[in-house]
Formats: sequence, C-alpha cells, structure tokens
Amino acid sequence: MIPFSVLDLAPIPQGSDAAQSFRNTLDLAQHAERWGYRRYWLAEHHGMPGIASAATAVLIGHVAGGTSTIRVGAGGIMLPNHAPLMIAEQFGTLASLYPGRIDLGLGRAPGSDPTTARALRRNLMSDPEEFPQDVVELMDYFAGSPRQPVRAVPGAGLDVPIWILGSSLFGAQLAAALGLPYAFASHFAPAQMMHAIELYRAQFRPSPQLDRPYVMLGFNVFAADTDEEARFLASSAQQSFVNLRSGRPTQLPPPVEGYLESLDEPRRALLQSILSCSAIGSPQTVREAMAAFIERTGADELMITSNIYDHAKRLRSYEIAAAVRDELTGR
Repeated sequence: MIPFSVLDLAPIPQGSDAAQSFRNTLDLAQHAERWGYRRYWLAEHHGMPGIASAATAVLIGHVAGGTSTIRVGAGGIMLPNHAPLMIAEQFGTLASLYPGRIDLGLGRAPGSDPTTARALRRNLMSDPEEFPQDVVELMDYFAGSPRQPVRAVPGAGLDVPIWILGSSLFGAQLAAALGLPYAFASHFAPAQMMHAIELYRAQFRPSPQLDRPYVMLGFNVFAADTDEEARFLASSAQQSFVNLRSGRPTQLPPPVEGYLESLDEPRRALLQSILSCSAIGSPQTVREAMAAFIERTGADELMITSNIYDHAKRLRSYEIAAAVRDELTGR
C-alpha cells in the first residue's frame, strides 16, 4: 500500500484569523506525525482571504520546529514569484535546521489573481515561461560543485529533494526530462490527470535524485462517522470553490445543509468536475473511493487535503483517512 501525506492550505475559517490558522496547522501536523503520514506540505498562495500560507518557507519552519520525524515541505513554491537564489537560501536554511526532513515542490502558477501576481514579480521582465530554466538554476544552487559563480549559503551541497508540481502536461514533461518526482494537482484540477501520468512515466529519464518515475496525486477527503455528516462538512470547500470561480474569494465558510442541491446545474457540474478526485463519506465509503482511485491511477503516494471548517472535524477526517490506509495495508 502506498504512503499518505498531508496538503495543508492553512485555511482561515470565517470568524477566525491567520494566527489561529497557524495554531491549527501545527496541531494538525503533530497529529499527522502520530498517525503515520509521510510528509506535510504547505502551498504558496497570495491575496486569498481564506488561505494563510503566503510566507510558505516561514510556515514550514514553524511546522518542522514543532514536529520531530514527519517530512515538511512546499506543495509548492510558485517559482516565477521568486529569484531561484532566494529559494535556495530559504530551503538551504530549512534543510540545515531540520536535516533530512525538508521537501521543495515547485510550481509555475502565480498562486494568486493577475493583479496580485504583478505585485509579486521580482521585476517587470519576470516570465512564467522561464520556469524550466529557473528550476535548473535552482537545482544547481544545491549542487556540491555549482556551475554558476554565485553560491547559495546555506544551500550548496545540501540534500533538498525537488519535486515538480503541475495540473497540465507541461509539468509532467518537465519532471520526466529532469528525472524528478511529480505531484499532480488532481484535488482541484483533475482534467488531464491520467494523460499527464502516462506522459510522465513514458518519458521519464533517471537522474541522480530518482531512478524511476514517482507520482504523487492530490486527493480530497471529507470523512466523518456517517455519509450524511461528511456531505455536510464538504459543503464548506464546495462553497469556497464556487466563490473563488465566481471571482469572490472568501474565508472558508461554515457548512450548510443542502448546499449542493441548492445550486443551479452549471455550478453543480463545476463542482463535480473540480472535486471528482474526492472521497466524501463514512470510513467505509472513503475506503472504497480511495481504493478505486489508487487502483485506477497506480499512484505511488496520495497527498490528502481535507478543507473542513471545524478544526476538530478536520482532525477527525485525517484520522479516518489514516485508519483507512492501515486497513488497506492490513496493519
């Protein structure tokens, strides 16, 4: 059976704030470590009222400092927003503080709206299409003998595993060409998932970091003791997606009864597409959905996200997912 990991967007529920979100993040990470999750990733977003993980490297340090064994990393750093040298120094610092526990996932999306993206660019000439060159430059900063004259201190010679993140064929091709592990954002953009997996595996070239393809897939879990409660809890994330796609991003709203049924057909179809890689229900329902997903995709690892309004209910969802993993492995 494959390992499970956690993707945390550091959600800010309505009526709360970023400080409480960070306390919840550390609490979830400590529980995830005890429940046997392999890694705990945080994702860079900007200008989003309901997501507190903008200063991603800082938050990774907070989580790594409050845990002992779980790997902690970025899922991901949006590299077009940053100079590669700065990311090498940040993650070189993290790897020096927490050796053997830091991952660096890289994406080429801005993680924000166009106006915020323009404010984030390191200069007016920054171009997301330079992402492959930026990845290669960043990888060189971690090399024992960098080819370029500038050295990342700390960073040079450190073992910081690099992943390519994506939701399209572009990332799959880049990860394959560089021989890097590939994480697909199937938890919110599943349309090209199967094609991307096939392309990545077919074109993969072994590298010093990785000798064979390794695919991690995002997967939503809204688990509760009953199917009815799980569907109720999932309505928070459903509202959040509809608000975001309508151009009205909000803090994570509380769940409401009958939300899905209240939507018109286009919005229901939107959610059905966005959240098609999800398990919503009781432990048995979640077990069946996860087993089918793993069988269909051949994933090497699942990155679980449970965007649930109530922190205690969110913990319970991850606890159920860990129990399902153990049941599937026969532990």
